[in-house]
Amino acid sequence: MKAVGFRTPLSIDDPASLSDIDLPRPEPTGRDILVKAEAVSVNPVDTKVRMRAQAEPGPWKVLGWDAAGTIEAVGSEATLFTPGDAVFYAGAIGRPGTNAEFHLVDERIVGRKPASLGLAEAAALPLTAITAWEALFDRLDIRKAVAGAANALLIIGGAGGVGSIATQFARQLTNVTVITTASRPETAEWSRTLGAHHVVDHSKPLSAEIERLGIGQPAFVFSTTNTGQHLAEIAKLIAPQGRFALIDDPESVEVSLFKPKSVSTHWEFMFTRSMFGTDDIAEQGALLNEVARLVDAGTLKTTLAESFGVISAENLRRAHALIESGRARGKIVLAGWPPSREC
Repeated sequence: MKAVGFRTPLSIDDPASLSDIDLPRPEPTGRDILVKAEAVSVNPVDTKVRMRAQAEPGPWKVLGWDAAGTIEAVGSEATLFTPGDAVFYAGAIGRPGTNAEFHLVDERIVGRKPASLGLAEAAALPLTAITAWEALFDRLDIRKAVAGAANALLIIGGAGGVGSIATQFARQLTNVTVITTASRPETAEWSRTLGAHHVVDHSKPLSAEIERLGIGQPAFVFSTTNTGQHLAEIAKLIAPQGRFALIDDPESVEVSLFKPKSVSTHWEFMFTRSMFGTDDIAEQGALLNEVARLVDAGTLKTTLAESFGVISAENLRRAHALIESGRARGKIVLAGWPPSREC
């Protein structure tokens, strides 16, 4: 089967950083299903894993943690889907990724593709939707007010993949005031179109930007990027007894900054359930089915911002490069496979 993989960490401008390869087609067992991956999207985790993988000889490593496609076969214990079903999902970080023509995934973390979306539009959603939902509703519990605080949520990095769907969740499913950050006109406008009530500039001190709005100190802060750079400002602007969540990997997090205000701190990592096989692993499949329902009801929309063509090493290198530049907005999606290559 066609796939894109790598063997050793290399700069993305090196042609060998990602290669078009051929791999054996896997077969499902147990609760796994085999999906023909017809569209994939690219996330910051793809670039991080590519650069952090062990530099040693061995099998090809296949990245990718978002896909939409059609089920080809199911394992002997799988009961939730049948061949021919259209699905979307984010996979598991400890298993081969979705940048392969056929992909195995545990059925419990898979959802039925929104009927109103094409495969590319659907592939943009799973990883970021799970991340944003778990951060907002499981970690920050933004439906529960903080006494004396402005009923507001600040999303740092509002135009990114996670920020784009988090903005929609907060605006469409709660009554919180949604504040996002952006530093370019095009990203600020993107964030507004997704429902942000206010957009502030994260290239300026955030506490002053929030004070300028005149709404008080927000109860909730969700940081999706550059948390280390903004941590002191977050501690200044968040309300006493507020709640703070982050998803990126700062070199250090000085949580003592939050002690005077008794701010609770939460880390969100959407792979936790699949990594540890938690008892509630099926919550992710249920969550994706709810996202599909909300999309088909017109409540949510895809966060696809750019289509980079077919799934190939060349196009994936372009996608990785854009994400590494820090200038991406929404999600980058690739769909279909090059017709000239043979399996």
